Amino acid sequence: MYEPIKSDYVTINQSDIDLKVEGNRLFNAKRYSKAIECYSMAIVKNHIVPEYFTNRALCFLRLNKWNEAYSDCCQALELDSEHIKGCFFLGKTLIELGKYDEALQKLQKAHNLAKEKKINYGDDITRNLRKARRLKWEKQESLRQSQEMELLSYLKKLMEDDMIRKINDIKLPSEDKDQIEEFENRTMEIQNQNEKNISELHTIFVKNDDRLKKRELPDFLCGNISCNIVKDPVVTPSGISYDRKDVEEHLMVR
Repeated sequence: MYEPIKSDYVTINQSDIDLKVEGNRLFNAKRYSKAIECYSMAIVKNHIVPEYFTNRALCFLRLNKWNEAYSDCCQALELDSEHIKGCFFLGKTLIELGKYDEALQKLQKAHNLAKEKKINYGDDITRNLRKARRLKWEKQESLRQSQEMELLSYLKKLMEDDMIRKINDIKLPSEDKDQIEEFENRTMEIQNQNEKNISELHTIFVKNDDRLKKRELPDFLCGNISCNIVKDPVVTPSGISYDRKDVEEHLMVR
């Protein structure tokens, strides 16, 4: 049942803990801007509690304010370098900023810390790890496609220049009809050969495996324990893929 929003009045006499509690209430009510105000006041009263920064960072994430979220996550990690939410939220923020390598580092650290401290985050961290890996893959694929298209254009330009040079090297015909015909035939031969070469060049680039088409990183290539790309896969009867090394390590710690 929906609970009516309480009064948003806060006073200077409220403790940082009270302000955090009020911020949490406002966050749960999806009043993120108001929650930010409460967390900000809590930080003014006590600026050494990393949770206040991560709580405010989460509000900024909800509002798509990536730079502000980034700043708060960094502040939290300066206070506690092993703060799980600090690493996790920073990883999510870095994904939105397109910094996928850094995001993977922070998310992997959050994943490892959660395992060490036996804190269950469900699939939240691993889902974002997979997202970061997928977006990194897509970015690399986009760059590869762009580079290959640039190379293709460059090679075609070289071929066109070579064709023009060969045509220019042909001796210009006189008024003689036979010479004119020979010139036209030779020119056409060079042009036809150039078209054939360009066609073969396209075939090299696209025929075998559609290299210029977008490829996706399949989910089954991402390990469900480490979230890294599987190198030595084993498959359960239910069809889930794991990396053999991760399974062995998991069984050893049990």
